[in-house]
Parts: sequence; structure tokens; C-alpha cells
Amino acid sequence: MASMAVQLLGFFLGLLGFTGTVVATVLPHWRSTAYVGSNIITATTQMKGLWMECVWHSTGIYQCELYRSLLALPRDLQAARALMVLSCVTSVLASVVSVMGMKCTRFARDSLMKSPLVLSGGICFLCAGLLCLITVSWTTNDVIVEFYHPFLPSGLKYEIGLAVYLGYASACLSLAGGLVLCWSGSADRSRSPLLMQRSQPSSPPPPFNNIYPPAPLYKPPEALKGNHAPSLCSLSSNGYRLNNYV
Repeated sequence: MASMAVQLLGFFLGLLGFTGTVVATVLPHWRSTAYVGSNIITATTQMKGLWMECVWHSTGIYQCELYRSLLALPRDLQAARALMVLSCVTSVLASVVSVMGMKCTRFARDSLMKSPLVLSGGICFLCAGLLCLITVSWTTNDVIVEFYHPFLPSGLKYEIGLAVYLGYASACLSLAGGLVLCWSGSADRSRSPLLMQRSQPSSPPPPFNNIYPPAPLYKPPEALKGNHAPSLCSLSSNGYRLNNYV
């Protein structure tokens, strides 16, 4: 029962991390306008994401425009897109494999495949968390380097957006869920050989032939004629044995 609860905890942590990764991938709040220098008082806020660029006006108007050309995008943005999409796909695979391997499901019940499936799901959650963490760390580094660049105009400087912080939280949840599932799968896998040894039947009793000697072979009465020893009482009247003269 405790192992089932641990598996459920790890699965829900990984599922929360997957949900946060999807939301962070879609949101445009990866970079927001930095209010420094001449941008201290402004009527608009510009935000850039992986798929679109948005502008928020002080009047409440919110306008977004998708990136029309994939090849015209910077290489770091293309790489960030690929890593986040790969992280989402890996999380989906991890969720499916974990559901099949959890003890509370009916798939392959009472089978030795349960523990390897849970372990594989935990490894997939770890990979998804690492991919998301690499992407948000890379974006954070680029934003910080550009912000402190001395020759870059103030209007081109950005700050870290909310989607990046959401990506950090999602990566930590995915990593935590993967670690819990891996620990649960490895514990169940190490416990399964002991259960197999306990479930094996005891050694059978010794065979019947080793306790009692085998019975003699059956012989017909005809085969026993003439096979008996001569009797001591078969004597003649003179005291000599009769079979000496017959």
C-alpha cells in the first residue's frame, strides 16, 4: 500500500510538471520589456515568446502576432522550440508508461513487468525535466548577458518573463516525480526476487523406492519346479539317501 501511494505521488508530480511545461511553452512571456533608461515611463509593454510576439497597451489592448518564418528566427529560439516540444513529448510518453506500470492499474497485474515500466516512466520524466531546465537556463543566460551589454540600446533590453519562472518550477516538479518513480521502481525490482524465492514450493519428499526395497519379480509356478533343495527326510529304509540311487 505504501509503494502504491509513493507511485501515485511521483506520477502526480510528473503530471504537474508536464502541465506547467506545456503552459510555459505556449505563453509569450519569455522576455518582457525592461524599464530602464528612457523606458521608465512607457505606454506599451512588449513580450516575446517561442511562438509569438505580443504588445500590451496601457489602454487594455492586447495584440499578438505569430512568427511567420521559421528559418528567419534566431538559432537559439529554434533550439528552444525544439527542446520544449521534445520535453512535452517525453512527458507524454512518461505518463503513459507510468500508468501502465503503476500497481493501481490493471495492466499486466501480478507481472514482473510492472517495476521496469515504472522505472522507465521515471527515467522519461527525468529526461523531460532536464530538457525543460536546459531551455529555461539557456534563455535566462541570454537575457542576462544582453541586459548587461554596455553597447546595447535600452529599448532592446529585456527582462526574464513569467514563463521562464514557470519553466523552472515545471522542471523541478518533473525531476521530483521522476526521482520518486525511479526509487519506487528500483525498490520493487529488488524486492521481487525475494518474493519469488518465498513463493517456491519446498523440496518434494524422497521417492518411495529409496525407503523400501523393490519387490521381487513374479515367476510362474512352472519355473519354480526342480529348483528346491533336496529334503533331509528323503531316506531309504537302510539309512542311505534315496536320491543317491535315483
